[in-house]
Amino acid sequence: MIPAELGRLGEERAADYLQANGYLVLDRNYRFMRGEIDIVATDGDHIVFVEVKTRRSHSFGPPQDSVDEKKQKQLLKVAEAWLYERRMEKSRIRFDVIAVMNPGNKKEQLTHIKDAFW
Repeated sequence: MIPAELGRLGEERAADYLQANGYLVLDRNYRFMRGEIDIVATDGDHIVFVEVKTRRSHSFGPPQDSVDEKKQKQLLKVAEAWLYERRMEKSRIRFDVIAVMNPGNKKEQLTHIKDAFW
């Protein structure tokens, strides 16, 4: 499986997980300038910006470890653009990370980290 396919499969698994847990997915793969937010959803009265990281192995560490400070700043800028375009700047928001290991495999694992950063 090529990396792009792996990433798409991880995002599908993450979106399915969120919907099964009562989230309403509002947007997928929203792009602004050079950044992208994988999933935008609602959880109660919060707009949740979700970064999905998918891996086949722990060779490079857990997937969530790749959401470093630089990536977090980029996600914040993209989230601000999403909110601005929809005139929702005063919304309650949070940033979650969903790590997917071995998607489509019987050893698949999904870890949802709420309020992963701010």
